[in-house]
Amino acid sequence: MSDNEQGTPRAEGRREGAPREGGPRPGGPGGPRGDRPQGSRFGSGPQRERSGEGDSGGRGGPRGGRRSGGGGRYAPRRKVCQFCVDGIDHVDYKDLARIRRHIGERGKIEPRRKLGTCAKHQRSLTTAIKRARFIGLLPFTGSSTRG
Repeated sequence: MSDNEQGTPRAEGRREGAPREGGPRPGGPGGPRGDRPQGSRFGSGPQRERSGEGDSGGRGGPRGGRRSGGGGRYAPRRKVCQFCVDGIDHVDYKDLARIRRHIGERGKIEPRRKLGTCAKHQRSLTTAIKRARFIGLLPFTGSSTRG
């Protein structure tokens, strides 16, 4: 039996599994952006309307709920630079209590994305940590206790 007898039409002159003429499928990875379906997750179409005016959609912050339904255990909070909150312009290398919070267990300087430090204070903090290490106030490595 051929494909036409089974009820599935087949393009003439094209092998099964061969690529179609005219390039990739619309909305595919290589296709033009305008051919994507409306409301796709890539943001090319208009946003869907949410139920209720000004409704935050349950969980979420000031922008409203992103997705409805389960998923994560908690909504992550925006990290804030503690130096900006406390009104500190320049991080002092002698302020060991504040500096130690930004050093990991193995003695590494923690990245901005982990503690939420702004770029300006992260640069100042890095310099302060290096100065404190150099004069012996902080160790270069973490605790070296082996069992």
